Amino acid sequence: MNKETTRVTCPYCGETHESQEGLKGHVFKTHKGRGLPAAEGRIKLTINKAEHIFQVEPNWTLYYLIHDKLGLTGAKQFCDRGACGSCTMIVDGKPVLSCMVLAIECDGKSVETVEGIAAAGHPLIEAYVNNHAMQCGYCTPGFVVTSKALLDINQDPTEEEIVEALSGNLCRCSTYPQHPIAVKEAAGKLRAAK
Repeated sequence: MNKETTRVTCPYCGETHESQEGLKGHVFKTHKGRGLPAAEGRIKLTINKAEHIFQVEPNWTLYYLIHDKLGLTGAKQFCDRGACGSCTMIVDGKPVLSCMVLAIECDGKSVETVEGIAAAGHPLIEAYVNNHAMQCGYCTPGFVVTSKALLDINQDPTEEEIVEALSGNLCRCSTYPQHPIAVKEAAGKLRAAK
């Protein structure tokens, strides 16, 4: 864990401070009773089943922490506005747009990325390849992660349920027809493995 303190930004008003202590004093004085999320910017996350402790700035997104700081670059930043789904990660079992979630809000939570899904040998990876459910591949991690979140709660989804679950994911190459086919194939393999 990095013990060095860099400039920090108040999560409530955006004012910048030279140290975590300065931010803490500002929050307690200016934003009475609100306190700092997580103890002085230290958070604990379980990422792909491995525990990590991070010193984070209040304005860091989950995407920035995992992609830029930890180096798990599978998730992509397509729009940086929560509109495309390419940065999707699973947090405590639910798909989230990691560009819209502050890392400090995830203290104590479990995060799953496309790297974890691939490392676990999930049948979605092979199904996406077999069914050509990608072209340039930029959006593919978001589709795979969102599909995994669906299959975690429903191993026999209808095509309509798949389309609804993936409706927040955009693809510039228009591979949309292949996604339900790949998800149904992976679902069949999951059911057969039971």
